[in-house]
Amino acid sequence: MDFALSEEQQSLYKTIVEFARDVVEPGAGERDREGRFDRDVWDACGQVGLTGMCIGEEWGGMGAGAVDTGLALEALSYGGLDAGLGLSLGAHLVIGAKPIELHGTDEQKAAYLPKLASGEWIGAWGITEPDHGSDTSGITSRGVPDGDHWILNGTKTFITNGPVCDVFTVIVRTDGAHEEGAGGGGMTAFILPRDTPGLSVGNVLDKSGNRSSPTSEMVMVDVRVPDSARLGPIGTAQWAIGFECFSWERTVMLGSAIGGMQRGLDDSIAYAKERQAFGKPIAHFQTIAHKLADMKINLESARLMLRYGAWKKDQGLDHQMEASMAKAYVGACALANADAAIQIHGGWGYIKDFPVERGWRDAKLSTIGGGTSEIQKVIISRMLLA
Repeated sequence: MDFALSEEQQSLYKTIVEFARDVVEPGAGERDREGRFDRDVWDACGQVGLTGMCIGEEWGGMGAGAVDTGLALEALSYGGLDAGLGLSLGAHLVIGAKPIELHGTDEQKAAYLPKLASGEWIGAWGITEPDHGSDTSGITSRGVPDGDHWILNGTKTFITNGPVCDVFTVIVRTDGAHEEGAGGGGMTAFILPRDTPGLSVGNVLDKSGNRSSPTSEMVMVDVRVPDSARLGPIGTAQWAIGFECFSWERTVMLGSAIGGMQRGLDDSIAYAKERQAFGKPIAHFQTIAHKLADMKINLESARLMLRYGAWKKDQGLDHQMEASMAKAYVGACALANADAAIQIHGGWGYIKDFPVERGWRDAKLSTIGGGTSEIQKVIISRMLLA
């Protein structure tokens, strides 16, 4: 088994790191403090192809697989120190655009994918509800057939890109609706342009971390859409679309966490070599040196686990177990490393002037978003015991 990155992948990583240092890192701290999404930075990502990374070339994207898309997000996070941008970009790609590419009709793909790939439009995904997070079976938002249209009602929350997106893909309950050969009932997905009558952005949520990525509620009040807005067969969205999106999210989006871990380690090494205590650099103290060693162990093991899941996805192999293991493990390692980075920096690590301070706030989301670590263990244990 070859774990080495190809020359093309190494070049991709280097190019994105340089882009991120030049375009993304300047102002990253300010965007975090203000909780501000920067459209100019987003558009710059579009100009270099990042907003279409895993979208097919026929739709204007780069056609990258899971490994390369995750690598791009890792490089962007490492060079840019803006986890919020990585979150918004990842959500736009793998749970905003990818469901349309995988399950949309030719008409839907032509209508949405070119503008999503270019970054002109921003994508978002709506499945979580105020009273139903990881328990997607409890969704109460509903879609009721009305002739050749549907009437949608309900509220979604924790919508990454909600305040700025142009296209929502939303999953609602459609019990009682049927389609020949589809099985009927269950959950159904719909594509909703932002200007759809009855659709509105609800409360904008003030997050602890990833603050340059805007998050909000999305409210549907008697939203009437034609059947052509439906994404995929009736009643199949929870499994055919929802879980597929989660596997993309869990094997690709966490690339941003890996980039953050690498940058946190590099910054901690540099600080430990420079900071003096008792007449010598603190790197010479075993307690600090061992923290750095633990951070390196966490980083490399998490990176390998994530890339293995992404590789299996690219090979068309079953990867649900690996995706859930990566999600749980990378989240734990990212949070542990972020905590260690602050400890190594001491009091300065707790001050907002140092990037490691926001690193902890950013890392915490990796244990929650896209399915909590606890839910991943439920999935893993069920597969083991099946």
